[in-house]
Amino acid sequence: MIATLEDLRARLDEIRGTDRAAQGLRIALVSTLGALHEGHVDLITRAREQADVVVVSTFVNPLRFRTADDTAAYPRSPEADARVLDDLAVDVVFAPSAAELLPAGTATTRVSAGDVGLRYEGRVRPFYFDGVLTVEAKLFHLVAPDVAVYGERDLQRVFLVRRMVRDLDFRVEIDTVPTVRTDDGLPVSSRIALLDEADRRAVAKLPRALEAAASNADMGVDACIAAAQSALMGEQRISLEYLSVVDPATFLPVDEGHRGRAFALIAATVGGHRFIDNAEISLR
Repeated sequence: MIATLEDLRARLDEIRGTDRAAQGLRIALVSTLGALHEGHVDLITRAREQADVVVVSTFVNPLRFRTADDTAAYPRSPEADARVLDDLAVDVVFAPSAAELLPAGTATTRVSAGDVGLRYEGRVRPFYFDGVLTVEAKLFHLVAPDVAVYGERDLQRVFLVRRMVRDLDFRVEIDTVPTVRTDDGLPVSSRIALLDEADRRAVAKLPRALEAAASNADMGVDACIAAAQSALMGEQRISLEYLSVVDPATFLPVDEGHRGRAFALIAATVGGHRFIDNAEISLR
């Protein structure tokens, strides 16, 4: 695992050689916070399909968290991560300290996610997407990947990264991988293992709510939202944070006259843990 910017640059220079274009090498980046699971394996597998060289970062980004205690509490499993990355034959693993990648700490210059970054997940955590984009921008600058691969579980992040790439003229393709789900339809997450049996049954209603929204898409956006809310009715263990249907082009809530492709987004707290999910729907 490479821990310093100097060593990362040296390793990538070695891989690229003096004439990258002549070699025709494609480099893929998968940025993670470590604590790797099946969803990350799918991202890395997709990256291998898209490129000759795969770079994976395992950086617990403090700019994504409210406090230093929240950052410290994030699960870490470096030895298990190393085994996964070795089994997947990842070419470069970048695992810097916070002081290495963010020498100014939380006082660092930041990329702004704008208005969309303050909606949905950003309404709950207004600092979150600025922190995400800042580190993604630094990784794009350091690695200069041809393609970066993300999971569709966090569609707001994907939208904002794509917009940043467009607005700041990064020369990188953004590719996505469908959400990896458990047998009961939940997006794979380290938080699931922390739930007791009753909370697990409760949180499994979130994807059911999205299915209800999709099933009522032919009756318009209000019917979608009402159907999703009805699917959650009576479940006291779920604290709903937001439920919205958004336009993929703007990530803003659709109006009643919207027709065609849209995304239904949901977030809730169950058993003290936050869960997000989404589904593509077609409004008619």
